[in-house]
Amino acid sequence: MVEYRIKKCGDYMQKILIIEDDELISNELKNLLDNNNYNGIILNDFKNTLNEILDIKPDLILLDINIPYMNGETLLKNLRESSNIPVIMVTSRNSDIDEALSINYGADDYITKPYNPNILLLRVGAVLKRFNNSSDMLLFKDLTINISKGIIKKGNEEIILTKNEMIIFSYLVNHQNKIVTRDELMTSLWNNEEFINDNALTVNISRLRTKLKSIGYGDVIDTRKGMGYILS
Repeated sequence: MVEYRIKKCGDYMQKILIIEDDELISNELKNLLDNNNYNGIILNDFKNTLNEILDIKPDLILLDINIPYMNGETLLKNLRESSNIPVIMVTSRNSDIDEALSINYGADDYITKPYNPNILLLRVGAVLKRFNNSSDMLLFKDLTINISKGIIKKGNEEIILTKNEMIIFSYLVNHQNKIVTRDELMTSLWNNEEFINDNALTVNISRLRTKLKSIGYGDVIDTRKGMGYILS
């Protein structure tokens, strides 16, 4: 179960997932985030934590080391097998070993309790800015998309896309759950100096679907007749 709330506003609010078993601290973190233009999400069910993370698709995770069922460092290690969602460890442990282990497992930052709320917010902002500036990386479900390398990874599986296939797929990912017209896709290709006609677009969509099918995602690109495509 997840406590999930989205504030009504014109701009997208970045989702920060709070994985902390102390209810008081979780609520304090959520209030801090909500009051600073983030969408704080509290994870309450720790039995299927990894699946919850991949389902929620947060922009950043605040992760305590001492959580039920699975140590936070182990959870981080498992998460890094399928996702590069940025993670800040927030813990009462003040140990060089824990900090080194967390960073080695893929943590983007590490802060100990009690923390200064302003310092925490600064670190959250810095990690998000650093991650967002890595514009060649995208996430979709449990897929990690490396645009510059033309690679999509799912766990230990990997598929290679052509430049046109990657431009199409990354455009769909950035507009997921919305119908994208064929003209939009061809304009995106044109803007990337890739000249493609209507028939070539159809061929590229077909090849992209075939490659996605090989890693279990053959049905995520849906054709909407007379309208375009939608990724869901």
